[in-house]
Amino acid sequence: MQDGNETNSQPLTGLPHLVASSVSSGDITSIDADTVVVNLFQGVTSPGGATGAVDRALGGTISELIEAGDITGKPGEVTVLYSGGAISARRVLVVGLGREEKFDLEAVRRAAARAALRARELGSERLATIAHGAGIGGLDAAQAAQATLEGALLASYSFGGWRREAQQAPQLEQIVLVESDVSRLGQIEAGARAAKATARGAALARDLVNLPGNVVNPAYLVDRAREVAQSTGMRFRHGDSAWAEREGLGAFLAVARGSRNEPAFIELEHNADRKDLPLLVLVGKGITFDSGGLSLKTQEGMVTMKGDMGGAAAVLGAMQTIAELDLPVRVLGLCACAENMPDGNAFRPSDVLVAGSGHSIEVISTDAEGRLALADALWYAQRFQPSAVIDIATLTGSSVVALGAGVAASLFSNDRGLTAGLEEAGAGTGERVWHMPLFDEYRKSIESKVADLKNTGGRQGGVGTAASFLEAFTDYPWAHIDMAGMEITRTGEGSPYIPHGGTGFGVRLLVSFVRQWGEANA
Repeated sequence: MQDGNETNSQPLTGLPHLVASSVSSGDITSIDADTVVVNLFQGVTSPGGATGAVDRALGGTISELIEAGDITGKPGEVTVLYSGGAISARRVLVVGLGREEKFDLEAVRRAAARAALRARELGSERLATIAHGAGIGGLDAAQAAQATLEGALLASYSFGGWRREAQQAPQLEQIVLVESDVSRLGQIEAGARAAKATARGAALARDLVNLPGNVVNPAYLVDRAREVAQSTGMRFRHGDSAWAEREGLGAFLAVARGSRNEPAFIELEHNADRKDLPLLVLVGKGITFDSGGLSLKTQEGMVTMKGDMGGAAAVLGAMQTIAELDLPVRVLGLCACAENMPDGNAFRPSDVLVAGSGHSIEVISTDAEGRLALADALWYAQRFQPSAVIDIATLTGSSVVALGAGVAASLFSNDRGLTAGLEEAGAGTGERVWHMPLFDEYRKSIESKVADLKNTGGRQGGVGTAASFLEAFTDYPWAHIDMAGMEITRTGEGSPYIPHGGTGFGVRLLVSFVRQWGEANA
C-alpha cells in the first residue's frame, strides 16, 4: 500500500455544477429571493401555514385558483404565480404534494425537485423554499428539511461535459431554506447540513459515472479518493499490481491483465483510530470500463460500460459524506479498480485463477469479471475483523431483467439485521432494494469440474449465482447490492431529481444505513 500525494488527474474542459444553499430565519413573504416555493396537499380548499400567508399577501389568488380547479395539489403539479410586488419575490411556485395519507419523504424530495427544475426553466437565480411537510405534513423538521433541500440540490445538478453551450445554460445559483419558527431553526439547519453533504457525495458519484473511460481509469479514482481523504481527514492507502501480486489477489489481477492501465485497490477509513467502535466495511466494484474482455460485449452493450465502476463511485461518495458529517461510526471503504480489456495479455475463458482466499476459479466468461475483483476484495476485508460488510456493484444484467432498469437494486444477505436495515434505508431514501434468495441450487450451478468454482452459472438465475459466488468469499455478516441498471439513465425520466446520465445511486442508501447502524451499535 502507498500513501503518496502526487496526482494523475486529467484536466477537464467542462465541470459539473452544484447549487449553493443556506438556511434563513424569517417570513417567506419577505425573503430576499426572485422565486419562493410553497405547497398544497391534494384536496385542501383553504391553504394554511406559509401557503396561507402567501395567499393572503396576494389577495387570495391561490384560494381563487383552488376554487376554480386550476390548482389541485396533485403530485407533479407546479403552478407559477407572479406577485406584482405584493411580496419580496417576483414569482411564487405552488407545488403539489399529493394526498396527505400517501405523503412521505420521497414525496418531499420529488416536490422540491420539480419546483427547482421549474424555477431553473424560468431563469431564477435565487430560490427560497419552506421545508415541505415540516408543518401540517407531520414530518420531523430535520428530516423534512433534508429531503426538501436534497431533492432541490439533486435536481439542480448538471454535468455539461465538454459542450461549450452548457457553460452558458441558465442555472440556479442559490437555494434558501426558510423557517419562520425560531424554535425549529436548529432542526432545519441540521437537516440542511445533512442534505448538503449527501448531495455533494451523490454529485461525486454522478461525476465519476458521467466522465468517460478515457478520463476515469483506476489512477483517476485513486486521485479522487486521495482528494476526498485530504479534505475530510480520512485514512487513505492504495495498492497497485505489484502490491496485489504480493497479497496473492489472483482473481483481481486477472481482470486487469488485458489493459495498459494499472489496476488500483483503494482504502478509505473514517475514524480509523477508533478501535473501540465496531467496523463496517463498504466494498465497491470499480471496473472503469468493461469491454467484456475476450468475451466481448456487443457495440450497444458497451456504450454504458463507463458506468461499470458505479459501485466504487457509490462507496467513494458515501465515504465522503460520512466523513463530512463526522458520523460516530468506524467505516472502511474498499474499491477494487481495474479496466477489463481484450489484448494479448488478457485472461481467457477456461483459464483457472487462484484468488487470495485460495479458492480456484474456472473462468467461463471474461465478461463476468466484476465478481472476480469483488471476490478478492471481500476476502481481503476479513483481515480487518469487520462486524459487517456490504458490497455494491453493477454486477449482472439479470438483476435488470428481474427488477427493471431504474426501479430497484437486488439485495442478497446472510444476515437478517443487514437485510432489514438496508430495506429501511432504501425505503427512506427512495433508493430501493429488493431482498432476493440465496438458494442452494445457485451454488450448485457454479460448481466446476476443474476448480473450486466457476465464475458464472449461465444466464438463467444469473443474479442469484453471482451472489452465491461472492458468498463463498465471506465469513462474516454480509450483504450484496447488485445495482445494475441503477447507476445510469439514458432518458432522465422517472424521478425528477434523477438527471440524464449518472444517478449517484447507492450514496444516499449507504449513508442512511450507516447512520442507522451507528445508532444501533452506539
